[in-house]
Amino acid sequence: MREVTEEQLRACFVNATRRELEQLPMPGLHETIWDEREYLGWRDQRSSRVGYIVHWRGDELVGVVVRAAPGGLRPGIAAMCSMCHSTQPATQVRMFSARLASLDGDTGSSIGTYLCDDLACSHIIRSGPPHLTSPARIAARGAALLERLERFTARVERATREAREG
Repeated sequence: MREVTEEQLRACFVNATRRELEQLPMPGLHETIWDEREYLGWRDQRSSRVGYIVHWRGDELVGVVVRAAPGGLRPGIAAMCSMCHSTQPATQVRMFSARLASLDGDTGSSIGTYLCDDLACSHIIRSGPPHLTSPARIAARGAALLERLERFTARVERATREAREG
């Protein structure tokens, strides 16, 4: 992922309200190792259910505000993140929804998907046994992760635009 600035982050969200943008908590941009990320994902420390996902689509930065479901999956089973396709204990995967909202407010609808609870898929695909962490394997997993993320954000963007117009 290419480096981003605070100003770019505040301007990139396709489903954020004005209030959410004003209160947007910034991740540690200076501490981020950009070469080891396909996207930037972080959770809001003040509101533990809120998260943010940002990625580059060509030269355009695109972001989505997501909300974690209040309850998690049943402990003791495995679950798979829909972005990185890693199988993990169910307590580390959660349903997140992206509200369809414009700057003026919420439309009342949302699109959901299962994601790593900490939104750290870029780290997940880089950890594991050597046969899963070769540079070629990480590149392939990263490209697939980014493709799935782009489809998700495009769905949210399209649905938000249709909700505003309809």
